[in-house]
Amino acid sequence: MRLRRSGLVATAQNGHMSGRFAPSPSGELHLGNLRTAAIAWLVARSSGRRFLMRVEDLDRQRSRTEHETRQLADLAAIGLDWDGEVVRQTERFERYEAAIERLTAEGRVYECFCTRRQIRAEIEAAPSAPHLPPDAYPGTCRELTPERSAELRATGREPALRLRADGQRISFTDALQGTTGRGVDDFVLQRNDGTPAYNVAVVVDDAEQGVTQVVRGEDLLDSTPRQILLQRLLGYPTPDYLHVPLVLNAAGQRLAKRDGAVTLSALAAAGVSATAVTTWIAQSLALAGPYEETTLARLIDRFDPECIPRQPVTAPELA
Repeated sequence: MRLRRSGLVATAQNGHMSGRFAPSPSGELHLGNLRTAAIAWLVARSSGRRFLMRVEDLDRQRSRTEHETRQLADLAAIGLDWDGEVVRQTERFERYEAAIERLTAEGRVYECFCTRRQIRAEIEAAPSAPHLPPDAYPGTCRELTPERSAELRATGREPALRLRADGQRISFTDALQGTTGRGVDDFVLQRNDGTPAYNVAVVVDDAEQGVTQVVRGEDLLDSTPRQILLQRLLGYPTPDYLHVPLVLNAAGQRLAKRDGAVTLSALAAAGVSATAVTTWIAQSLALAGPYEETTLARLIDRFDPECIPRQPVTAPELA
């Protein structure tokens, strides 16, 4: 089953087409996060997809239940709803570990004992590879002998696990950014504390949840080739991708909570309602007039993914 809306195509998985939003519960969502979530919801709802909510709480040091509660409440306040239960990554570790075991059995995984400082030094010392990103892992531990691995373990150092990517070049077409591609370095699959890495978790979750389209900020565009390579190696379908330009502050920098009243709670304290925030989101997408108060539900029939602005927007001074 396929569905087309103004040239944007989605392929169904398991009879369903699904979009999703997947925040990390490390703090409150700001206007940029909320705008991206609203776009993801509109893309899904305007094309008949389910919309799923996933909490990406792999970082157990920064993730907090109270942040998750606040984030979900804020998303509901601007008009988002979702299908099914909220999925949390900390409840799915065994699924990620199973995927890593599959890759290990195929000879695709190796142990890496490098510290971040060592990796930085290696990158600075090594000649740059034109087909790889400038911060690509240089493969220091790729050919470690069993004897050397044992020596490093004897010092008390636990290894991370890396994918043997062989520098493959992955190209894909993003609905907003166009066709892009790059080589993939040997990225981390599991941290040295045993925590599965972001790219593995996202790929497994999207496949098992039947996500057919990923809408997220363009700051995650560089992660996409890594995820597509994992999808291919694990035999998973590749979703359609749509990376949304970011919301910037007045100085033209990526918006952050330190920029003042940019979260719903801070705006509410200044007398700005969630409806006003939803209206600004609609106006930033040219879906509402300057004096029109609106809701996300009213925008579904007006929305066309082809009309999403290709350039970043500046956060307004709502308060």
